[in-house]
Formats: sequence, C-alpha cells, structure tokens
Amino acid sequence: MSKVTQDAQKQAEVAFDGFILWSKRVTLWSCIFLAIVVVGCNSGVEKGQYPGYNGEQYSPSGLSTD
Repeated sequence: MSKVTQDAQKQAEVAFDGFILWSKRVTLWSCIFLAIVVVGCNSGVEKGQYPGYNGEQYSPSGLSTD
C-alpha cells in the first residue's frame, strides 16, 4: 500500500471511531433526558383520578335490550 492509502485509512478509522463515540453519547443523553421528562410529567398524576373514566356516559340509553 502506498503512504497516501495508509494515511487515508488511518484518517477514516479515526473519523469512524469518533462518529461511533458521539453516536453513543447522544443516544445515552437522549435516553436520560426522555426518562427524566417521563418521570417528571407523571409525578403529578394521582392514582384513581386520571383519566376520570365515567362508564355511564358510554352506556346505551334509549335502546331496547330485548
């Protein structure tokens, strides 16, 4: 191999390693941020009150059940 080819190969490997490193970092921080948002937005919800389902409003009225 020529010197130019070897230099290009080294540069490509360094660039690829950097790309993989930053891809892992961005993915990790995105997951951490999303976990914080999900936990933070859900902390104000009280059990048994949300979404306040009322089954009577969906029961059929005015229909015969014969």
